[in-house]
Amino acid sequence: MSVSVDIQHCIKYNLCNCGSDSGFTDIYRYKVADCEDGTRIIFVDCRQELESFRNTLVYSVGVSLLGFLAVFMLVLFWSKKIFKPVAESYAKQKRFITDASHEIKTPLTIIDANTEVIEMVNGESEWTKNTRDQVKRLTALTNQMVALSRLDENPEPKEKAKFDLSDVAYEVIDHFSSLSEVRGKKISADIEDGIKYVGDENSIRQLISILVDNAMKYAVESADISISLKRDGRKVKFVLKNLTDGMEEGSQDILFERFYRPDSSRNSETGGSGIGLSLAKSIVESHKGRITARCDGDGYITFQVTL
Repeated sequence: MSVSVDIQHCIKYNLCNCGSDSGFTDIYRYKVADCEDGTRIIFVDCRQELESFRNTLVYSVGVSLLGFLAVFMLVLFWSKKIFKPVAESYAKQKRFITDASHEIKTPLTIIDANTEVIEMVNGESEWTKNTRDQVKRLTALTNQMVALSRLDENPEPKEKAKFDLSDVAYEVIDHFSSLSEVRGKKISADIEDGIKYVGDENSIRQLISILVDNAMKYAVESADISISLKRDGRKVKFVLKNLTDGMEEGSQDILFERFYRPDSSRNSETGGSGIGLSLAKSIVESHKGRITARCDGDGYITFQVTL
């Protein structure tokens, strides 16, 4: 239905100054037309068309939401069915690692004790020394597997308390100082004093030990190992940098994958197991932090921990 109104009606609807000769106002569509006797505005009642559009829009949105909900429920239902064997397998794997690690500890303790008795009777030999070295290696590996499994089951730190992170870093570095001299490597530490941190002190100590030990094993001979601990706003940054070989330039985050070893022969000589850096990553993530590894073009690899 169309109606014609005079210029006064036009002023009432504020159409003369709108800058357009056609459009919508409320439920009416209008058009301004110039006639011989003046300006006329023609209105068309679009109530029915607008209601039809609104109803169609509401129905479309409703049907879309129902369809999305139905698909979501189907995906949720079938995903549980599909991933249930995977979840069970992963749970069994974690249980196996924990149980096997505990079972391995007992024979390792017995072997170590028997070796000590043999050394007391016959004296230390190359064979007994090698046996004890391998026992230590397996014991360390077992402890790392148990710690990693526990972090998988409960990623939150066991005990959170405020401690001096600077003192912990100094203590760990001092522990490796004699070993660095024996291996002809130099540790350069730049530790900011008085850095306080709230977390699991034992886990953080283990984290720093893993990174320093990794550098001691894989840094090239006579290399400098640079370590820094600084405040960065509300965060704390621990950076370890050393010269290495056989690494491609760019991100090396694959090093944090479990049992990943870039050079098997070299790892065999140094005693690497491929678990240490995985454990380091789990410790960092349990403290809501981030750890990265990057190899520069000059052959240096940098580990950066942000807590």
